[in-house]
Amino acid sequence: MKASIDRSGCIGCGLCSEICPDVFFMADDGLADVLADGDIASTAEDSASEARDSCPVSVISID
Repeated sequence: MKASIDRSGCIGCGLCSEICPDVFFMADDGLADVLADGDIASTAEDSASEARDSCPVSVISID
C-alpha cells in the first residue's frame, strides 16, 4: 500500500502525523508529507487508514 497527500490542500493541522508517525510527518513548510515514498508497512496500515479518515480536508489517499 502507498499513501499520498495533496499538499496543495493540506492545512497543516498535524493530525495525520500524530495518528500515524510511521507514514506521515510535518515538513519544514508546516504541511504534512509522507515518509519513504509513501510506502505503508503492514504494521501501519490501520493507523494510516485512520489518519486518512481523520483528515479534516480529505487530502490523504491510500492505494
